[in-house]
Amino acid sequence: MTLQLDAKVPPGAIEDKWDNHKFSVRLVNPANKRKFKILIVGTGLAGASAAASLAELGYDVEVFTFHDSPRRAHSIAAQGGINAAKNYKNDGDSVYRLFYDTVKGGDYRSREANVYRLAHESLNIIDQATAQGVPFAREYGGLLDNRSFGGAQVARTFYARGQTGQQLLLGAYQAMARQVAAGTVKLHTRSEMLDIVVKEGRAVGIVARDLISGAITNHSGHAVVLATGGYSNVFFLSTNAMACNVSAIWRAHRKGAGFANPSFTQIHPTCIPASDEFQSKLTLMSESLRNDGRIWVPSRIGDDRPASQIPKEERDYFLERMYPAFGNLVPRDVASRAVKRIVDEGKGVGPLRNGVYLDFHDAIEREGRQVIQERYENLFEMYQRITDEDPYEVPMRIYPAPHYTMGGLWVDYNLMTTIPGLYAIGEANFSDHGANRLGASALMQGLADGYFILPTTIGDYLAGFLGQPPVPTDDTAFGDAGQEVRDRVDRFMSTRGSRTVDWFHKELGKIMLEYCGMSRSEPGLNKALSEIPALYEEFKTDVRILGTAGGLNQTLERAGRVEDFFELAQAMCVDALHREESCGGHFREESQTEEGEALRWDDDFAHVAVWEWTGDPAKPELNKEPLTFEAVNLSTRSYK
Repeated sequence: MTLQLDAKVPPGAIEDKWDNHKFSVRLVNPANKRKFKILIVGTGLAGASAAASLAELGYDVEVFTFHDSPRRAHSIAAQGGINAAKNYKNDGDSVYRLFYDTVKGGDYRSREANVYRLAHESLNIIDQATAQGVPFAREYGGLLDNRSFGGAQVARTFYARGQTGQQLLLGAYQAMARQVAAGTVKLHTRSEMLDIVVKEGRAVGIVARDLISGAITNHSGHAVVLATGGYSNVFFLSTNAMACNVSAIWRAHRKGAGFANPSFTQIHPTCIPASDEFQSKLTLMSESLRNDGRIWVPSRIGDDRPASQIPKEERDYFLERMYPAFGNLVPRDVASRAVKRIVDEGKGVGPLRNGVYLDFHDAIEREGRQVIQERYENLFEMYQRITDEDPYEVPMRIYPAPHYTMGGLWVDYNLMTTIPGLYAIGEANFSDHGANRLGASALMQGLADGYFILPTTIGDYLAGFLGQPPVPTDDTAFGDAGQEVRDRVDRFMSTRGSRTVDWFHKELGKIMLEYCGMSRSEPGLNKALSEIPALYEEFKTDVRILGTAGGLNQTLERAGRVEDFFELAQAMCVDALHREESCGGHFREESQTEEGEALRWDDDFAHVAVWEWTGDPAKPELNKEPLTFEAVNLSTRSYK
């Protein structure tokens, strides 16, 4: 079956589309909202804000998280800030400029209408968060302060020192907790969604497993919302929390939801370099540090002198040299590739020569230590605890690492997937960032989707089911989905292999980072597509899972997630092989300029690649959503 990709982009000028759409969608009146049940999976910024907003409107909401508290969602790790076009700095910002920077930063591979709506709603997000008490930094006049982030030449990023994501999540969590106390939100903690229930082509519920008792339960609703984040842990080593996974959206994909641009993954340039091969994750240092930190390496290969002994004339401030207009604040994909090239040339620093310097000496000398401490104190503390090096005295060492995923479930303008009644919000969908997300835009998208967009659009679908109760959980659709989940659990528990889940995950990650990481090539991708299925078959027969299925079993949890990573990895490589151009974070070695920059092929690849599940993860079926650009002109990105 070929997917029906109706993006439902409204007519009119780009500035009017969202207002026109809000007037045209069907509404559910306040008295009827309580008759509809909505299931939300995930309690990060997108999930918590959606739950709070929908419950405030009057809907009956159930929320699921595999954490012991919603406050443990990975949104807390988004440290640097959140973009909004308030133009408090009076430096030329506007909704249109934020829209333009986002489309350009994504290398013209995002849907224009969605991006403009995101920029428009950014203004409301700051007002909402400030009213909730989020302690944004303020300048001397009392206005909220801003700093710069990559891919922009204006200061539009609102921040709370180096813990913006945590403070925003607390605001959304408290708003949701208010609804929990009011009885309009039912919260399920330590509960993992294992499958979507589809009846007559629409999503009607989920199957979940209690991670403490092992009980498998059915939950029914009029609509299901997935707010489960991204899938960078497919690389094993990433900046994501170790529990982050693809399982919720991948199970939805297996039930018919189109998966868009799976190969669009972002490598973040500002991470602490790996210290040995036994690490289980990498640590992100906020992109906000690139405001005041200067990135450099010794000009001479093999220069082992301490940084303080290398005079400035013998340093290569390579981002400032290569991209003078943006300097250290080029977008993440551009910065990451530049860092990789420099390290590959043999100029890397540190014990393993796998990093570059991020140096605050000039900023401290210019602004004073107290000012820098006020801006970044907790980030500097974190770096020192991990490395035992004081960044006030010596430069940080950084290197790129897998971070954000721009791909995800395909959604239309209403944020609905190709399965009616199933929505994906935040990082779980593909819609706003194209081939590269600009820094400080993840928080913006998650909150825009949850606070303002989904609560407006979901009524258009629900209005058609007024008077219809949710499908009973004893329906055969729930029975069939529940049996699939139990069969999978039984299969894992009956496999008495010799290798751990983490061993397989690590081996998969090595293949993905080597052949589908910062750069990709046709030979490398074909090699990955031969090695991954072989490793997957070995996983099926030789993975060892201890314990029982009837209680807490974290090895069983990880086994299910890693199996989904095996299938996703093949789809990522197929997608990367299909897209022969380079764009944003997707860099095909065969398609680059003489200067080593990404070379797009707009005539052939100005589309969203939407993959349909066929039963074979190595052979998904391709569907295309053409991308049209009416408000911005397709052009070659330049940050020079």
